[in-house]
Amino acid sequence: MTKRVLTVDDSKTMLQMLQSALKQGGYEVIQGENGQEGLDLLDKHDVDVIISDINMPVMDGITFIKELRKQPKNKAIPVLILTTESSQAKKAEGRAAGATGWIVKPFDPAKLLEVIRKVSP
Repeated sequence: MTKRVLTVDDSKTMLQMLQSALKQGGYEVIQGENGQEGLDLLDKHDVDVIISDINMPVMDGITFIKELRKQPKNKAIPVLILTTESSQAKKAEGRAAGATGWIVKPFDPAKLLEVIRKVSP
């Protein structure tokens, strides 16, 4: 069965890069451009992994993670934050919200797939 990944980022270029890397890795991809779109997609689709940016309009990534973690069906889904932010304070905030891991942009597609396979074997 093909695993499904939800990617949430306000950059169309980043969404395209993620989609390309994930499809090459054999994943099905659904995409949203902010945290609210991400939550709406989670209402309609089951996913195996979520990759989210932090800095987005409408709803930022930290709020998105906090909100999705409130729903029992989303408690166990691995959430990877993909962002240009690399400060320890932001990482701690992400972990506190419920993030599983942290990837700094620009990402290496092979490393991204490796991390996804680790968090969702």
